[in-house]
Amino acid sequence: MTSSKTPGLTRFNALEETAATAALHEACASSAWGSKLLSQRPYDTVEALFAASDAAMAELTADDLAEAMAGHPPIGRPKPGDPTSSREQRGMAGASEELKTEMLELNLAYQDKFGHVFLICATGRTGEQMRDAVKERIGNSPEQEREIVRSELGKINRIRLTRLLEEEAA
Repeated sequence: MTSSKTPGLTRFNALEETAATAALHEACASSAWGSKLLSQRPYDTVEALFAASDAAMAELTADDLAEAMAGHPPIGRPKPGDPTSSREQRGMAGASEELKTEMLELNLAYQDKFGHVFLICATGRTGEQMRDAVKERIGNSPEQEREIVRSELGKINRIRLTRLLEEEAA
């Protein structure tokens, strides 16, 4: 995306508040994040939207992060009928049954330790890379992991915002 206004950004800026709220909720389940982005419309550039997203993500409380994570299914188990999760987790689609089983066990162990799903920007990652990441991150402290999750959510939000801006007008 260039720094100039894109048709998608123009469309996003012009959306009614309820439609814009719904579109942002599809990108990130945190209502605080979505409200912050809505309050700053219109955006002059895609980069300005990304900067607002990053700033809003940095301000999220632990509860806001939990709300955002609740919108993400466990790695290896995308929500049925959710093309976004399926697309983002494509790296697990062709994984062996052994890897899928191992990932399920690791997801459960991670969730037991941290109280939330293992969250990673899965786009472009293989099943093995995601498995290795959860194995590495399970040793983190809750504070370390919260900041890693914040960073991963920020990456996911940028990808999803880009997709939102690239969608054809409805």
